Amino acid sequence: MTTFRDRSDVFAELGTKLSIAEIFETLVDGEVPIRFSAHDGSSTGPKDSTFGLEILNPRGINYIATAPGDLGMARAYIAGDMAADGIHPGDPYEILRAMGDLKFRRPSALALVTIARSLGWDALKPIAPPPQETVPRWRRIAMEGLRHSKTRDAESIHHHYDVSNTFYEYVLGPSMTYTCACYEDEGKTLEQAQENKYRLVFDKLNLKAGDRLLDIGCGWGGMVRYAAKRGVRVIGATLSAEQAEWGQKKVVEEGLSDLAEVRHSDYRDVRESNFDALSSIGLTEHIGVQNYPSYFGFIKSKLRDGGLFLNHTITRPDNTRTTRAGDFIDRYVFPDGELIGSGRIISDIQNTGLEVVHEENLRPHYALTLAEWCKNLVANWDACVEEVGEGTAKVWGLYMAGSRLGFERNVVQLHQVLGMKLGPNETWDVPLRPWWNA
Repeated sequence: MTTFRDRSDVFAELGTKLSIAEIFETLVDGEVPIRFSAHDGSSTGPKDSTFGLEILNPRGINYIATAPGDLGMARAYIAGDMAADGIHPGDPYEILRAMGDLKFRRPSALALVTIARSLGWDALKPIAPPPQETVPRWRRIAMEGLRHSKTRDAESIHHHYDVSNTFYEYVLGPSMTYTCACYEDEGKTLEQAQENKYRLVFDKLNLKAGDRLLDIGCGWGGMVRYAAKRGVRVIGATLSAEQAEWGQKKVVEEGLSDLAEVRHSDYRDVRESNFDALSSIGLTEHIGVQNYPSYFGFIKSKLRDGGLFLNHTITRPDNTRTTRAGDFIDRYVFPDGELIGSGRIISDIQNTGLEVVHEENLRPHYALTLAEWCKNLVANWDACVEEVGEGTAKVWGLYMAGSRLGFERNVVQLHQVLGMKLGPNETWDVPLRPWWNA
């Protein structure tokens, strides 16, 4: 039986033109799971679907045809050339779930001829992407240097975190914590769960008043302030200028200046050492897998003998997949971000000469966290759009809802690994059994 995708090649030979819906079908690998329509009046997919996508103008199909996959779809949606029906742009989770495992395929040469003839050759000429998109990886080398150089890392962090502190306040809530919360149960609020996450890290590190903590990739200083309020002397380092300014201001406002500091600094430039503990909450994603040995070597160099460290990071569910993020995430959210399985992380920690004391997977907790962030974005949508623009607000809704789905489906996980720097006598310097509450 000849499928519609096969017919696109036949149509090329016959000189037949396709509608936009038919072109969309040639790009999709399998059935179209939701309603799809276009400005030429054509449509495909189940007519009774709760959700729909509508191409509003020629630029929308140009984006999809020239970059089949999540990048082209994202470009059309973010630019306002494709509308999503049945959802709020601050939380498109339900339509993403309904789309299931929608995959795109590269059309054959003959199919491309048909598409070009149907749309007109000019319609397939490359056009500028939305302004929220960063340049591809290969161009970043010329502009910002090699991956994970200090200059390029600073630019990547700037792209993601220096959006607007006010915007983050709307989305993240009062805790200003942009990492996975830890829920004692699903009835807890986001703020309670974020407080519990800091409590968990603090307790795992066996901290007490008078200890010294280094928090690298400290964000807006949530862990810094949590520990300082309990008598710990803390240095937090972040590459984001806006985070550092906001975090240090909070340190002063809360009367913690004698104990805490939030620095605008690359973690590699922290000169102090001999810390009792080190926390890294949401930084490893930006390090680069090939740089893990030097990263964990840095951690080891900053700890006293017997000191503990906590590494909290998003991971893959295994250690065999590509480490690079997909095109949408790389271009719009985390430039140069890389993920690998917890096994690789644990191996590199051990190979550095550090001992792994404990590890756990908080995957379901991140799905819950992302759902709450999307709720905040929806509740504050107008204010967020006014603050950063509709395109950027759409990026965040799409990214967070998609990530929630990823955690639910075990596409990604969240692992905390607790380690220790052994002393010269290799003595076990912590209680015999876990000393914290889950």
